[in-house]
Amino acid sequence: MRHSNAPHVVVVGGGLAGLSCAIACVDAGARVTMFEGRPRLGGATWSFERNGLFFDNGQHVFLRCCHAYRRFLERIGSSSHAPLQERLCIPVLKASPNGGEPTVAWIRRAILPAPFQLVPSLISYRHLSPGDRWRVGRAVRALRNVRLTDASLDEETFAEFLLRHGQSPRAIEALWDLITLPTLNVHASEASLTLAAKVFKTGFFDEPDAADIGWSRVPLSKLHVDPAVEVLKRAGAAIHRRAKVTSVDLDDVSASSNHEGLSLHGGPSRRTTGVMVDGEHIACDAVVLAVPHETAKELLPQCGTIDSSRLSGLGRSPIVDVHVVYDRKVTGFDIAAAVESPVQYVFDRTQAAGLDEKDGQCLAVSISGADKEHGMRPEVLIERYTTALGELFPEARKAKVLDAVVSREHAATFRAVPGTARLRPGTTTGIGGLFLAGAWLDTGWPATMEGAVRSGIAASTQVLRSFGRKQMIAKLPEEVVA
Repeated sequence: MRHSNAPHVVVVGGGLAGLSCAIACVDAGARVTMFEGRPRLGGATWSFERNGLFFDNGQHVFLRCCHAYRRFLERIGSSSHAPLQERLCIPVLKASPNGGEPTVAWIRRAILPAPFQLVPSLISYRHLSPGDRWRVGRAVRALRNVRLTDASLDEETFAEFLLRHGQSPRAIEALWDLITLPTLNVHASEASLTLAAKVFKTGFFDEPDAADIGWSRVPLSKLHVDPAVEVLKRAGAAIHRRAKVTSVDLDDVSASSNHEGLSLHGGPSRRTTGVMVDGEHIACDAVVLAVPHETAKELLPQCGTIDSSRLSGLGRSPIVDVHVVYDRKVTGFDIAAAVESPVQYVFDRTQAAGLDEKDGQCLAVSISGADKEHGMRPEVLIERYTTALGELFPEARKAKVLDAVVSREHAATFRAVPGTARLRPGTTTGIGGLFLAGAWLDTGWPATMEGAVRSGIAASTQVLRSFGRKQMIAKLPEEVVA
């Protein structure tokens, strides 16, 4: 039960950023009302049912170094549904030209200190020439020496950096992009060096086990939404779906402001009084816009410190998934990557889909940076990727496809290209009581689940500070300064 005088926080948006922010606020004793314009929560992580099976809109993974996201799972009681690999281990497949078993190379962690934990697997990495394998160390040394605070890193692409440090186009495609593409949602040829360096330094150079991979063994709605909603409802929060916020309402200009509209007391001259939802004013003490950057652009008042017109420059990058249900087991890999194939990564989603193993196998092909694929017709994508899976897994050519479905996120992430660092704002807006959350903010991380949760915690921190509740602020995990 919340006291009637508890501060009232409105959270706009029910994705990971909004859910993590809302939970941190109720944990500190605030009253929370959440508005989500869509009929579902989960943001860019959601599930759907088809023919009695469950599919996720995309295959989302996390790493051991994603401490804020893992803490969020622990808080809502679902961490057991998303275990981590005991040790990083990814088979990388290359189809056989004669239709036989694929060539398999491995990226796996040895029990060695960072950054040497991958050296044994790189020495034997069959998809690179001996010369390319030897030259990987040159780029690793250069990456270790960059400083993430160097603004010039955001002026060039990761591929330009790699080429300058001895990496061949083949090495970029068959090795470096295996990490860059799924984490940044663009190829190394487009990716900002700032964000790529963050991925590799945090994931591979700081701690030897940081890049161990985890993913959900249940549908994402059961991993994130259902348990988070239960936590919020137990705390008395109100959650409204299909409730579109059309504007943020502000009070009148302070009488004690100067000719530029700035408060003479040093604080913001305008303050939010609530939001407009379906034509009704909802009063509150603070508002958190936990929405995509394109939506924030439309909702942000122009009197703050953020130039919302610049948010369009963040762009968008799509993700497409092709889900295939076979009548039998076609591979023993839980996860696999591929080179020289339309397939980037493929996951065994049989358990999560709710399919009994004796009835077949469900595979999900995840395509990041899917600029070409997101406009293709479903039947074209299904034909393309079932053929590619057959090339990688000979057993798939013998199996019957029971069902196949395509899921798309046209604006899955902002486009992590050079120049975006200066466009990513912080949590505060210069308007009293109005804050931002979302993986597109300046979290120091790419647009990942970790970045989304970090932004939600950061927003809750600002909200609680504005109410003088510093003792209840959720702290972000400490990080090693690069």
